[in-house]
Amino acid sequence: MSQPRKLRVLTFSTLYPSSVRPGHGIFVETRLRELISSGQVESRVVAPVPWFASTDERFGEYALMARTPASEHRNGIDVVHPRYVLLPKVGMSLAPLGMYLGARAAVQKLLDDGFDFDVIDAHYYYPDGVAAALLARHFKKPLTITARGTDLNLIPAYTLPRKMIQWAARKAQASIGVCSALMDVLRQWQVPEDRLHVMRNGVDLQRFHPVPQAQARESLGLQGAPLLMSVGYLIERKGHHLAIEALAHLLPRFPQARLVIVGEGPERQNLQALAEKLGVAAHLSMPGAQPNTELYRWYSAADIFILASSREGWANVLLESMACGTPVVATDIWGTPEVVSDPVAGRLVKERSGLAFARELTHLLAAMPDRALVRRFAEGFSWEATTQAQLQLFGRLSASTQANAQAQHPGAVDA
Repeated sequence: MSQPRKLRVLTFSTLYPSSVRPGHGIFVETRLRELISSGQVESRVVAPVPWFASTDERFGEYALMARTPASEHRNGIDVVHPRYVLLPKVGMSLAPLGMYLGARAAVQKLLDDGFDFDVIDAHYYYPDGVAAALLARHFKKPLTITARGTDLNLIPAYTLPRKMIQWAARKAQASIGVCSALMDVLRQWQVPEDRLHVMRNGVDLQRFHPVPQAQARESLGLQGAPLLMSVGYLIERKGHHLAIEALAHLLPRFPQARLVIVGEGPERQNLQALAEKLGVAAHLSMPGAQPNTELYRWYSAADIFILASSREGWANVLLESMACGTPVVATDIWGTPEVVSDPVAGRLVKERSGLAFARELTHLLAAMPDRALVRRFAEGFSWEATTQAQLQLFGRLSASTQANAQAQHPGAVDA
């Protein structure tokens, strides 16, 4: 007796790693890898990249995009990177159309090569989700769009993108939020409740695991009492400047305190200047971006992890830190209370200021949870529930599509 064929999922997102940007959008890849590991799904990835002419390193991220291969095989998954035109100044408004036009031929080639996918699974509502909605309409395929944070808590502040996001939400058979707060946005837009699904990100408990703190510190050449850690892209909304301000407030009470900020980005010089201004530069380390596979050592070395963001959907770094046994202090925003939902995990900060973070850091330092208990809390956030929820959703959409096709063409047999 023949086995039923696997669900065929076309994953569509600009937030997907590549050989030249291996840490970019790794959470999308991780969710897909966990889904494929169920043995019930096969997938191809279409990850569009803006066209850029030069690979000269002077152009930074744009040069990396130019060096991205047209196709590659990553962790057992075939990925194509079609180019699309992103014009200066008007690019934000035209990006969905450009992305759709750039990706359409790549999707058609997948079909021509025999990958007749059951569903388009898009990540990030704008511009990716809007472009995916155009693709779904063109190829007559069901669509799911996953909202991840700024796509619904920032971009809708702009009128035209908001209208396009609302159109895509109406066209999608399902919207997925990595936290409940993101789905509340779509509820306010009267998107039908049966199309709204919360599927939180999990944490890779094998990759992010505790190592003895002293061992981790020695291997990284770190010291501090306490040792504070912040990880993320160096931009204003990640709040690294608030971690520096908090450090300045803590030093009179904890003169051996040290802050490590792991990451790269345009705010690096401003952060260093702020540390100099506040007189804490000698207590600050900025080792740059680190491979995702090595972050467990940095988390394990820290006493407390700080996330002072102004906006987050579902912050993976919080779970990564907890999985390494390190409690967190984070801004009380959007999906973060759904992550830091128990005192053993850490503290939430309602007022986004350096002083407020310093207060909560002091309170946590006075009553530090056992690191083994922090790890145990994180173990409740495996990927299993999200994988099963995806299988049910994609299976239902595929069955509905096949039923409609058979109703229109009674003699058709699924391949």
